[in-house]
Amino acid sequence: MRADARKNYDHLLAVARTVIAEQGAEASLRDIARQAGVGLGTLYRHFPRREALLDALLRASFDELTRRAGDLEGSAAPGQALTVWLREAVAVAHVYSGAIESMVAAIADPESALHASCHAMRAAGAHLLARAQATGEARADLDGTDLFALLGALAWLRDQPSLAPRADHLFDVIAGAILVRV
Repeated sequence: MRADARKNYDHLLAVARTVIAEQGAEASLRDIARQAGVGLGTLYRHFPRREALLDALLRASFDELTRRAGDLEGSAAPGQALTVWLREAVAVAHVYSGAIESMVAAIADPESALHASCHAMRAAGAHLLARAQATGEARADLDGTDLFALLGALAWLRDQPSLAPRADHLFDVIAGAILVRV
């Protein structure tokens, strides 16, 4: 990709991330292009469908969560690292309404644009879980698939208007069920 095209692509993603965080996944593509200072044609050249834009945003977020797991591994106690990462992963899934469905589908579909990023993110979470299990800080009867399912459940709770006010409390309940008091 040419340098100017890469700059437009990165700028569009940054603006789209902000707009979607404010307005949800159904935010106007025209509004995203306008706020990015580019024409709608430029947006469509990079992202021919809304799903392509959302996939690119999710992929970047999943890749960041994978990197973040590595950072946490080196800087926090295993149980704390797992809890911080899980909270951040839930926040990412919540920002992109419908992300949970995309994540679950991508894990099962090797042809999905999100498949590799989803697998890497799930593996990073599973590694944090295994690290916490090795020190006795997390239940031994959970695996990466269980953690991924709990992440999805917690993000779904945040998306439900009647449950959103309880989301932090419910996160603490679930995290408490994952972690073992040492």
